Amino acid sequence: MTLSRPARRALLVVHVTASAGWLGLTLGLLVLGITASTSGSAQAVAASVRSMKLFADSLLLPAAFLTLFSGLVLALGTAWGLARHRWVYTKFWLTLATTTATVLALRPGVTEAVAAVSGGRPLPDAGDVLFGPVVSLSAYLFMTAISVLKPWGPTRRGRKRRAVS
Repeated sequence: MTLSRPARRALLVVHVTASAGWLGLTLGLLVLGITASTSGSAQAVAASVRSMKLFADSLLLPAAFLTLFSGLVLALGTAWGLARHRWVYTKFWLTLATTTATVLALRPGVTEAVAAVSGGRPLPDAGDVLFGPVVSLSAYLFMTAISVLKPWGPTRRGRKRRAVS
């Protein structure tokens, strides 16, 4: 399957927009996590973790899934392919890993922080609200860099396909 030029361009706009949104949301989570872990005010901590929950529950997963889906369709519908170039393959697996980590680690950690603060307890561990956003942001910046630089060349499969063409 090869996407037509208008479809490819439209999907690329969707992918870049969703990816940038995901990056921005994660940066917002990091700022809120820093505020929650460094503030001396119980009200500021509560407001920060509740805002993090809103981001994580309502905005983060749609951006993650849209990024994953649009990237997969772009990879499969263009000459880049999913397993023909190392940078595309790396981006796919990192996107899948960070989406999974969002579902299994980040969201539950934020939910625990909200439960603690709502119960009048301090944050269990400041690292809980900082670790996820720091790791995610690092992964997204790395993926952005390899999207621009396109390092490492083709995979073995990509080299074989090129030799046949």
